[in-house]
Amino acid sequence: MKYKCIVGCAAAGLAAGAVTGLFGAGGGMVLVPLLRLFTDLEEDTIFPSSVCVILPVCTVSLISVWVTKGLPFRASFPYLIGSFVGGILSLPVSRKIPTKWLHRLLGTLILWGGVRYLC
Repeated sequence: MKYKCIVGCAAAGLAAGAVTGLFGAGGGMVLVPLLRLFTDLEEDTIFPSSVCVILPVCTVSLISVWVTKGLPFRASFPYLIGSFVGGILSLPVSRKIPTKWLHRLLGTLILWGGVRYLC
């Protein structure tokens, strides 16, 4: 792996970890654009790489919140089930959508979420 790619991946991972740690989620929203910017990874590799990185980042965040604040398992369980089913059902659909449109959809969701937080 080239030095530029290693440094870029490390910087993108650092940013994703910081965003996840500060806000409790959202690391993937920063990771995908940063992997595009800092690395020479192929478009089709960026999203799966992002998922591979976010799992351990979220695990670390989960453990740190559990240790410091505790976790509301009962309140979060329905969301866990829905997220699991949504992830499985979206996989075949995502393979049929061009990467360009997935980026646009992600950007739209980020903007929508940002506007909702501001209002």
